[in-house]
Amino acid sequence: MSDLRAELTKILDEAEWEWLIPHVQRDAVILVAPELNLLDVGVAIASDHIPSVQQWIEQQLITKPTTVQVGEWNSDAFSELRQRTKRFNTLIVQPYVLVQEIAAV
Repeated sequence: MSDLRAELTKILDEAEWEWLIPHVQRDAVILVAPELNLLDVGVAIASDHIPSVQQWIEQQLITKPTTVQVGEWNSDAFSELRQRTKRFNTLIVQPYVLVQEIAAV
C-alpha cells in the first residue's frame, strides 16, 4: 500500500478549471470535500477499499460535480473580475480524475 501511496503522491498536481472540462464532459470527475485528504481518497479508490469509499459517498464527501457547481466554475473562469482562473488539486486514479477545490486567495 505504501508503494501505491508513493506512486499517487508523484502524480498529485494542480489544474486549472479549463483543463478539467473534457473530463467533466465524460463524467470522470469526482469532487472531494476539503475536509478529506485527496491522497487518502485516491489510495482508497485505487485499492478498492469499499467501506471508506461507501462511507464518503453516503456522507456526500465525494460526489460528482453538480450542474450548478460546473456553471459557477465556468463563470469564475471567464469572469473579467477574476485575476486568477479557478484551480483544483487533482489526482488521476483511472478512470477517474479526483479534484479538490483550491480556495481563492
